[in-house]
Amino acid sequence: MIVIDHVSKSFGRRQVLRDCCLEIRRGETTVIIGSSGTGKSTLLRTIIGLTEPDAGRVFVDGRDVHAISPRQLRELRARMGYLFQSGALINWLTVAENLALPLREKTRLTEEEISRRIDRALDLVDLRGTRDLRPDQLSGGMRKRAGLARSLVTDPEILLYDEPTTGLDPVTAHIIDQVVVDLRNKLGVTSVVVSHDMEGVYRIADRVAMLYDGRIIATGTPQEFQNAVDPIVRQFVHGALEGPLADRREERR
Repeated sequence: MIVIDHVSKSFGRRQVLRDCCLEIRRGETTVIIGSSGTGKSTLLRTIIGLTEPDAGRVFVDGRDVHAISPRQLRELRARMGYLFQSGALINWLTVAENLALPLREKTRLTEEEISRRIDRALDLVDLRGTRDLRPDQLSGGMRKRAGLARSLVTDPEILLYDEPTTGLDPVTAHIIDQVVVDLRNKLGVTSVVVSHDMEGVYRIADRVAMLYDGRIIATGTPQEFQNAVDPIVRQFVHGALEGPLADRREERR
């Protein structure tokens, strides 16, 4: 479904992605792991066309994201949903008004159909009864789910999640993880999740990819990562204090 083909990206003198390659299979949940600041979110933004790589190409369902026309890119983005870390809801709008925005901007649906889609999306993330609440009246976990509902309201084929459980308590994080699994099982969406929460990774992932020093250095199933022999992968997934990741941080100081 998604092919990241030798992508490189720098911001000033800092190279974030280096000849990065990854294939994401249709209908699966792929989780990209790695230390903070390694370019995971940048990789997501290249997939949706928000960040243009310096080199390499990104294909979504066979289409080169950064070579198609603006109209074709809008059509491709309409097939994708993006969950930002903060949820990115507009505080002075109700939950229903937040969810209605992409439908009113991108479709010609009637208000009745928009209302049905809002109800369906809220049902999928178990937020019935929150239509008339504002984001500041929701808990952190509820705001995440409301943001996810807004991503779902356009019936996307692909969902991109940027650290969906960051800042949440373990129980709420588990609830968000279960929503991700349910969406894959119920809707068959292709999901790409950026995370460093290994407990959550094991719950939701079909495949895992580790980003290190701008490159994907390992891919495999959650079980293969649990049993990894590569010292970098092993240190990260087990949270060990000593190892090549600690050595690399010392070099950068």
